[in-house]
Amino acid sequence: MTESQTAVRPERRAELAVGLARVRARIADACAAAGRQRDEVTLVAVTKTYPAADVVALAGLGVSDVGENRDQEAAPKAEAVAAAGAAPRWHFIGQLQRNKARSVVRYADVVQSVDSVRLAAALDAAAGAVRDRPLDVLVQVSIDGDPARGGALPGAADPQRGLDPVAAAVAGADGLRLAGLMAVAPLGWEPDRAFARLAEVAAALRADHPDATVLSAGMSGDLESAIGYGATHVRVGSALLGMRPALR
Repeated sequence: MTESQTAVRPERRAELAVGLARVRARIADACAAAGRQRDEVTLVAVTKTYPAADVVALAGLGVSDVGENRDQEAAPKAEAVAAAGAAPRWHFIGQLQRNKARSVVRYADVVQSVDSVRLAAALDAAAGAVRDRPLDVLVQVSIDGDPARGGALPGAADPQRGLDPVAAAVAGADGLRLAGLMAVAPLGWEPDRAFARLAEVAAALRADHPDATVLSAGMSGDLESAIGYGATHVRVGSALLGMRPALR
């Protein structure tokens, strides 16, 4: 990417500032309604399909965390953002193929989508080879237990996809740090039902792994419910950045 591709247009910065103010107000209101402190919840700006210039602008507006879900887009974007002098904390939030692990661990500070023992092992090997500190990992949970979709399965005996084996694999890996859980409300579920179930799963995980306190849940349409049930991170794209450009 050239310098012009990371240059921030004043009118775009103004648009992002308005969106950011609205999202921050929603988070603050949700925290107040839940009896929580505002600083308990971190906004992760989901910048997939948006240009590196938007990430640079958001960093300038005080956004510290950004999320991406495709390595082929995220890797060059992270490089361009760094070259422009911004240093957000990068979260990889999409489904991750094991052969992309070595690339992702070079720029990601957090991988939120680990849902198998095999993927944990691949990330551990990659992190150990190229990083000087452990990679923070969230285990992605399948709230409805549907094995056809992404997410480790709570209570399942599956040695590869069961939540307990996956969490244990991450916790026992030298190159990884088990930070907590991530989930998406299943289609057809009311947010309160989904996040109440997730809160139960998170409490059970913390009983075995007390330091796994991060709970990434809630997006543009349901962040209030997620915060009400204990989310520490909310992943917001369209409500912050506007309508998403079409994937190419």
